[in-house]
Amino acid sequence: MTELAFRDGIMDQIRLREQRFDERAYLFVLSSLEHCQGRLTERRHISGPELAHACRDLALQRFGVMARLVLEHWGVRTTRDIGDIVFTLVELGLLISQAQDSRDDFLGVFDFAESFEREYPWSTAHV
Repeated sequence: MTELAFRDGIMDQIRLREQRFDERAYLFVLSSLEHCQGRLTERRHISGPELAHACRDLALQRFGVMARLVLEHWGVRTTRDIGDIVFTLVELGLLISQAQDSRDDFLGVFDFAESFEREYPWSTAHV
């Protein structure tokens, strides 16, 4: 898989709007969007909850038991953070939203501790 990268100046524009997240968090959300689209029979609009779940799935696939730690290192601690990343990308014209889309779509989609630790397949906490 080819790694995504931002054109010169894009990250500077992102940092002017939002400094909380590492550049890799933005690239990861874009990769998660492609990951989600790749599982569909045809391309379509992806809802906030669908994208949040795609981020969780891809993080577990790529980083395994370290998924939560990696995302937190990039500044992503909640699904709300994923929404903030998405809407920063929308504001910069890198993603397109629909009229009914909202940052609130990303609120409380899942709990990071639950999804990345207690529900992890090898965890004994959910037994």
